[in-house]
Amino acid sequence: MRERMEPEVPSLTERLVHLRRVAKTVTGGKKLSFSALVVVGDGQGRVGYGLGKGAEIPEAIRKASAKARKNLIRVPLKETTIPHEIVAKFGAAKVMLKPASPGTGVVAGRAVRAVVEAAGIKDVLSKILSASTNPINVVPVTVKALSLLMDPEETLARRGKLKKAAEEGRVGSGA
Repeated sequence: MRERMEPEVPSLTERLVHLRRVAKTVTGGKKLSFSALVVVGDGQGRVGYGLGKGAEIPEAIRKASAKARKNLIRVPLKETTIPHEIVAKFGAAKVMLKPASPGTGVVAGRAVRAVVEAAGIKDVLSKILSASTNPINVVPVTVKALSLLMDPEETLARRGKLKKAAEEGRVGSGA
């Protein structure tokens, strides 16, 4: 039987965003377990997150990291920021991401900051628009928002307007 080989992703950085201890009451007392939320990214437009649960902290982190590596998405970047503003909703959480001028930095809370920095975004403004600021809700909505971003050149090409826009000098090369 052949072993399944996963494509090697060069130098993914791993960041633990949230760790919590969960207690379940059973007949003999309380059974403790741990839940870990991890974000991974290559700093060049790829990012993913994973939630892992286990009896020990390292086991929960390892599981979360493995899930995050399986769920990587590609984020279109425009130099050091995002191409356009986006608002996304996932469950009870809602987040807004706005492009920022170079030198602004990442203006975001802890959970959103972890995701956008892992993706390699250097300048962005963000705001959590919902009542839920729980990282377990905010990280998935941030990843969803980044996955909904569209590259302007790809959009124009899909519409068949890339050459016209290039002639007018609105976008880079019209290849």
